[in-house]
Amino acid sequence: MPADPTAAAPGPRARVGIDVGGTFTDFVLAVPGERSAPLHHKEPSTPGDPARAVADGLAAVLDRAGLRPTDLAAVTHGTTIGLNAIIQRRGARIALVVTEGYRDILEIGRSRMPSSFDLHAAKEEPLVPRDRIVEIPARLGPDGRPVRVPDDRELARVAEELRATDAEAAAVLVLHGHTDPAFEAEVTRRLAALVPELPLTSSAAIWPEVREFERALVTCLNVYIQPLMRRYFDRLEALLDGLGVTAPVYIAASNGGSLSLRSAAERPIETVLSGPAAGVTAATRLGRAAGISRLVTFDMGGTSSDIAVAVDGEPEFATHTTIGGLPLILPVVAVNAIGAGGGSVVRADTYGALKVGPSSAGADPGPVAYGRGGTRPTVTDCYLHTGVIDPATFLGGRMTLDAPAAARALGLVGDELGFATDDPGAAADRAADGALRVATAGMAVELQKTLAGRGLDPAEFTLVPFGGAGPTHAAVLAEEVGIREIVVPHAAATFCALGAVGADLRRDFARSLRRDLDDTTVAALRDILAGLEERARTWLAEQGPETAPPVLTVAADMSYTGQAYELRVELSGEPTLAALTEAFHQEHERLYGFRDATAAVRLGTARLAISAAGPDLATVPAEATADGPPPAPVGHRTVLLAGDRVTADVHRRDALRTGHTLAGPAVIEQDDTTVLVPPDWSATVDPLGNLRLRHS
Repeated sequence: MPADPTAAAPGPRARVGIDVGGTFTDFVLAVPGERSAPLHHKEPSTPGDPARAVADGLAAVLDRAGLRPTDLAAVTHGTTIGLNAIIQRRGARIALVVTEGYRDILEIGRSRMPSSFDLHAAKEEPLVPRDRIVEIPARLGPDGRPVRVPDDRELARVAEELRATDAEAAAVLVLHGHTDPAFEAEVTRRLAALVPELPLTSSAAIWPEVREFERALVTCLNVYIQPLMRRYFDRLEALLDGLGVTAPVYIAASNGGSLSLRSAAERPIETVLSGPAAGVTAATRLGRAAGISRLVTFDMGGTSSDIAVAVDGEPEFATHTTIGGLPLILPVVAVNAIGAGGGSVVRADTYGALKVGPSSAGADPGPVAYGRGGTRPTVTDCYLHTGVIDPATFLGGRMTLDAPAAARALGLVGDELGFATDDPGAAADRAADGALRVATAGMAVELQKTLAGRGLDPAEFTLVPFGGAGPTHAAVLAEEVGIREIVVPHAAATFCALGAVGADLRRDFARSLRRDLDDTTVAALRDILAGLEERARTWLAEQGPETAPPVLTVAADMSYTGQAYELRVELSGEPTLAALTEAFHQEHERLYGFRDATAAVRLGTARLAISAAGPDLATVPAEATADGPPPAPVGHRTVLLAGDRVTADVHRRDALRTGHTLAGPAVIEQDDTTVLVPPDWSATVDPLGNLRLRHS
């Protein structure tokens, strides 16, 4: 990167994307419009004070770029702090205020067993215990008319009970509150005046969608992580101010966009899946630049592997997902966990079967080969033992791995599985090879289910792997599911940070109606959409200076009356009864092959999303076009693949140029990851600097 990439134009222009992980915090610095390559940096994470690694890494990346803190135009930060707090149940002590008669709403939930086949499976512990749930005499009817309005005496009693819970924050849920958010907001305001020391949040202000249990839960989750997130954001702001950073700070959101630090502090629940979503955003941008319209992203980290599907250059979205065993009804990029990560533990179960995960060695102590006290072998130990990764060049040589220790640990697993032979290394070989096959098979089944459920053919898709282990495992997984092309980004291990750099500003809004479709409902829909649009434009104006022109996307959840599930229907133009009805019939027919023109149609939830495009990160060509054959391999090594030993050429990624093509078996090493090219595959550097792997 040039010493001063902003020299061509005055004023702050550089932008930084940040992704905080358990082991490393990743940084990408880019200058919109510049055709120089983004600068990538990895800083060791500081779990005890995550903001410290952000500040230290930002100072380091600015120093490497020859920039001052005032040269930054924006900083966009993805974080898993909220997600980890939910998973580990280490959020704030919170309370819930709920309509009388619904104190058990979190205990009862949807009355579903965790597993229909396991009578001993325990339910997930409720986020708020029953002794911190306070009932209030406030209630709306399904039509939005007040049924109970609390008087001052009743509110005083609720306030006293709230104080007795010793909570740090509380959520307020009124039955049918989605029908009239203003009613629930007024109840919350009156109650807050009596307990000014306790932050209260109205459920309808967070997400006014039907289904009381899910709305209660999303509001509780928001207040559960809000104190922790606000402390983190305050700490982050203080450290960045200390560096002299004057640029606005944005937080990556679960919907693939971003929002201001203030919005994130008010609604931290919208950031819990920001890391995976940012990676999908970067992958779809790469796909558009490379002319790939149908792709599957494959993010393989230390604990798990996630996939997302993009068709026509846009990622798929979901309005229902699960985090930490709890349902979340906010719109998010549809990312599905499909299997093990590099730190997933390899073991023999009580029945003598080989298992991979779900437990993980994490970053500390990590895989056995890290030499930090780990005793249980992991997928990374398997890569090392089978020869896919080199103990001397891991992370560009910054970390030397202990191959003999990994072999001993895998040998013990092999002995438990009955693989012991006269050859001391055979048990370890079979355990490592078998573990990689088991991990691949599990991933393949989940990926095939995901694609089949959408009626999609794997052969029509390109796999885009990222994360530290994604490029290492990509070809093996692709071969298993029938994907014949892979595009490996140049800096795959910092890909989520790259997605954060160019993220759009985006927020979703919703309001449930739950009415049969007629002229009155259509009129109500128009009014609701007008209100949502006004809120959306106000929100965008508050996000910061110089936003791009807004783009509004409108949809509605609809069903035939009596159906249990609704379909998302994209809307365009002025809503009319005929247009809405026909749009739903067409979507139902597309998915299920028929329409029922005689059935009544029901309108469930109106949805509106507003976005403002992020910076235009110019496509960066490779350093030079090849003027001859690829360089000679820097070495050769034996790799164990699917039970067979093959001799693979070893190449350095930074020695390859546009047009260079390598035939497998080969291993391509770069500082942040290792790319495996099996037999019958080839790898070519494309004009954008990506590695394109193709099956012959």
